[in-house]
Amino acid sequence: MDSPVPPRPTGPRPRHRDRHGRGMRGPIAPPQVPLSVSRADAFVDLVYDSRDRLERRWPQLADVDFLVLEVPAFGPEDSAGFALDEDTVPLGRLLPAGDGHRDRIAIYRRPIEIRAKNRDERALLVHEVVVEQVAELLGLSPESVDPRYGQD
Repeated sequence: MDSPVPPRPTGPRPRHRDRHGRGMRGPIAPPQVPLSVSRADAFVDLVYDSRDRLERRWPQLADVDFLVLEVPAFGPEDSAGFALDEDTVPLGRLLPAGDGHRDRIAIYRRPIEIRAKNRDERALLVHEVVVEQVAELLGLSPESVDPRYGQD
């Protein structure tokens, strides 16, 4: 014979801790705390920090668009004007003005993240790539764009 199902209690449900005793479930940190920033957002912040640092010295960078893309797109349009080596993945690229666009500098997130071992190394590599692309845009050497280029 089946046992009867006990009636469901009425009223507010008591709050319980999760099974592992780590406290109430919910967000770990409020949105304004850096814990809630995704890796992609943190990477974009690194690029914009480098841009802002260089823009103080080179005000003409205000007219340049900085793009953060996941990976470089290799297609027929890339072969025109760019020497693509199958052993090398670019970390950034200068896209000259044209077709209604201003000068653009594209920084590729995934290739940089793969090469960097930690957060500090990633920040340094992002800044070096930004400096190299700005130097190419301005027709200068990277050392003249940022005197600290290449220094650890």
